[in-house]
Amino acid sequence: MSELLQVPAARREAIQRLAAELRPGMTVALSTHINADGDGCGSQTALARLLGQMGVRAVIVNPTPWPELFRWLLGDDVEDRSAEGAKALKGVDRLIVLDISDVSRLGHLAEAVRALPVDALVIDHHLPGDEPPGKTMLSDTAACATAELVFDFARERGLTITTPIAKSLYTALVTDTGGFRFGNTSPRCLAVAAELLTAGVDPEQMYARIYGSVPLGRIHLLRDALDTLEVDMAHGMAWVKVLAGALERHGVSSEDLDGVVEHPRSIAGVRLAMLFRDLGHGKVKISFRSLAGVNVNTLARAFGGGGHARASGALVPGTLVEVEASVLAEARRLLESGGLAD
Repeated sequence: MSELLQVPAARREAIQRLAAELRPGMTVALSTHINADGDGCGSQTALARLLGQMGVRAVIVNPTPWPELFRWLLGDDVEDRSAEGAKALKGVDRLIVLDISDVSRLGHLAEAVRALPVDALVIDHHLPGDEPPGKTMLSDTAACATAELVFDFARERGLTITTPIAKSLYTALVTDTGGFRFGNTSPRCLAVAAELLTAGVDPEQMYARIYGSVPLGRIHLLRDALDTLEVDMAHGMAWVKVLAGALERHGVSSEDLDGVVEHPRSIAGVRLAMLFRDLGHGKVKISFRSLAGVNVNTLARAFGGGGHARASGALVPGTLVEVEASVLAEARRLLESGGLAD
């Protein structure tokens, strides 16, 4: 266990460079991608509390509202100023961007971040994007989640992983690995999770908070999405659609789409799964998921998106019918040519 928890040399050096930019008395903004997920939220709240131990005040400034599913991670000691938008970035000494490899993933905050007088700091585990948010980076695609890198930051700086911090980090690990089911579940990831259990995490309680307390509307949304299921077994593809207005009709939010794309991916013989969400106003958001041997990051990047080899996404202009047709055609072409092979 102790060998697994040793921080790799490259990460140690990156942590030293990042920590050198932080000093007691600073006010630091923490931001993550639009529609923050468990890794983004967990990494932010954990880091905010760790920075507090260093005498650094941290505030959350996200491009979209904090998800209700993870509201409990904020507690009473983490300040969320996302509602203020770019104004909340004025007067902060530094910005730390988490779980993002491209500044465009900051949505409406992107321009304000580009205009900051001091380069943003970055903690991330995604494949490199076209425009990184900053040059001082703690980044490693071998990490199962950005939270693994935050955990390493705590260890290297001699900081205490309290129970609230452990719960935040565990939330990030368990959600980004699909409950420790996905290919990014490394031996080190499980060793980190074990450390978090010793710090006070109750796995059953965490399951109840993350997966066992969904609103009824989420089940209705899943039902409607599965009604649209289509399968192309010749290419090993399956996909579902969420129509415009579906979230509002069921009284749920975008976070309630989490896990929907896993259902088509679970079909025997399917290597590539997709979720097409019609946002209205001529835009469609796509979630790509795959099994070993299929690199969906390649497909996502063909449509201006990106992410991981097994989990990526893209936002594509056009109607649902147009986008679905073009994406399916490109997916078939790439699969037939071997263009999605690892």
